[in-house]
Amino acid sequence: MGEGQGQADPYLYIRSYKIGIFGWRKRCLYGLLLVLLLMVIINLALTLWIMKVLDFSVDGIGDLRVVKGGIVLEGDSWVLNQLVASHIRSSRHQPISFQSSKNFSINVRNAVGELESQLTLGSHGLHVMSNSFRVTDKTGVTLFEASPHQVTVGANTLQVTGNGGAVFDGSVATPLVLAEAGDELKLESATRSLQISAPLGVAIESRAGDISAACLTDLKLQSTGGSIRIDSPRVMLPSLPIASTTSQLNLNPVDTKAYQVCACTSGKLFVTPAEGSCVADGTTCQ
Repeated sequence: MGEGQGQADPYLYIRSYKIGIFGWRKRCLYGLLLVLLLMVIINLALTLWIMKVLDFSVDGIGDLRVVKGGIVLEGDSWVLNQLVASHIRSSRHQPISFQSSKNFSINVRNAVGELESQLTLGSHGLHVMSNSFRVTDKTGVTLFEASPHQVTVGANTLQVTGNGGAVFDGSVATPLVLAEAGDELKLESATRSLQISAPLGVAIESRAGDISAACLTDLKLQSTGGSIRIDSPRVMLPSLPIASTTSQLNLNPVDTKAYQVCACTSGKLFVTPAEGSCVADGTTCQ
């Protein structure tokens, strides 16, 4: 044998190996792939079911449709918390209705989030919180306006239809107080005085009935720069006291048809028979 026969040939010792996954590892991999496939199918089915239930489409979800400039809600819509919007209106020729199980509130806030105005409609009534409140007609004319300084009624007539009338704690400035045709007009102060004044004049007129003024103590008619005129063909003073002096004792009151009106120094009026003298007795001028 030669010298080269003692060395081994490297190509004679090459071994072959199998490439891949075999046995239980292969079965686990197939099982994992099957589970992932089932999860994908279930998720896809749930997604399709949710889209079907919500009526999801390219325009929106159910009755909610997204349009240019906002959204459109058709049918009844339930708001569970707060609704923030800059403009709310109904469809053309359709009414809009707001319903709440407790109360309905509309709030307006400023740029920093502070509450400026609030309207609350609840079981106890309507409450409005604002610096001013104004009601106008369709032409923009103010019909009613209320502010901390004054309350303005811009209508031609303010009509109070309650049986108790209108009660004012302070003063009232108006050019005319008028009752409806066939109704009585009554100005009354239950526990205090009633004063009617005007810079140019006060006119009290009744076109189809009587005018009566009643008070507990004194009724004063005062004119500082003019006179008090009673213009009527019949002026009656039925309750003036009749003075009876010694010179008038022989006069029979039954036969007396005319009396003369006399005045005390205090301004109190009394009457005496026309045939007698205008002399007061001891108690007439007291």
